[in-house]
Amino acid sequence: PGLWYEKAAPGDRRLGKVVTIAKSKKFRDNHGKVLLEGHRLIKDALEAGAVPQTLFFSTVGHLKLLPEAEIKRASLVKVKFEDIKTWSDLVTPQGLLGIFSKPDPAKMSYPAAQLANSLPLLLICDNIRDPGNLGTILRSAAGAGCEKVLLTKGCVDPWEPKVLRAGMGAHFRVPIITNLDWESVPTNLPAGIRVCVADNNDPDAAAGRAGSAPASPKSVKSSPKLDEEGAAIPELAAQRYYEDWARAPVAVVIGGETQGLSPAALGLAASTGGKRLLIPVVPGVDSLNSAIAAGIVLFEGKRQLLWRHKREDGRQKLP
Repeated sequence: PGLWYEKAAPGDRRLGKVVTIAKSKKFRDNHGKVLLEGHRLIKDALEAGAVPQTLFFSTVGHLKLLPEAEIKRASLVKVKFEDIKTWSDLVTPQGLLGIFSKPDPAKMSYPAAQLANSLPLLLICDNIRDPGNLGTILRSAAGAGCEKVLLTKGCVDPWEPKVLRAGMGAHFRVPIITNLDWESVPTNLPAGIRVCVADNNDPDAAAGRAGSAPASPKSVKSSPKLDEEGAAIPELAAQRYYEDWARAPVAVVIGGETQGLSPAALGLAASTGGKRLLIPVVPGVDSLNSAIAAGIVLFEGKRQLLWRHKREDGRQKLP
């Protein structure tokens, strides 16, 4: 009852802006705006403290599902469902879209359950260009309890509609620091962190021995390679992802499928004493999709950190 809204006139110019925000990263960056669609995403955003500017809805019932105090701050505009259908990215649009100020991770209030389950586990995304993959990776990072996610400049914009859709609200559960060059990655990491890289190129698989464990628990050395400029790419000791590597704090780098890991990612891992984490696959099977690799390695990191914490907690009681 306490909500005032207006009805959009045909050809309302604000409606055109919706499409521009959805399609143009440059526009989103220059104007500091993002477009969110659907109840779940908009509700998560409002609860995390994201600032709504304009909400477009097709029936008043859509507004009843949102926190009234939060949406009072926005311009509320009733539009025809047909118009929403025209701009929507969804197969079955819900009839609710919101233009929000681009969220600042430092000002967000993340859900209490998320904070209570947060681990000293960080994720660094390197050249993840596929929107669906990035969204799925962010969802896994939130599910595993990552402290934060860093995206380097080669990654797709996390505020692209497809990434938002695949993220299922992860954008408002875990801090995402975007557009970083490799020089500034260390300043966003805790002191004393170990950085490991997830790698699908298993040297044992190449030799046709993927089914067998390495002959000794010693690390496998990967052969020295050169980058595009002919500089030596740092050599990293390699090990299976399920062997011991997660000591607090720890970060995992996931590379995109086409570009793979940057030499800078390997350099950072080498400088922190990190490992190359191998996920063995059956010989002849192509390497795993980066989102699947991220899920496997992050949840294994979580398992190791919790196991170590439990063991240290219970040390006094053990005989």
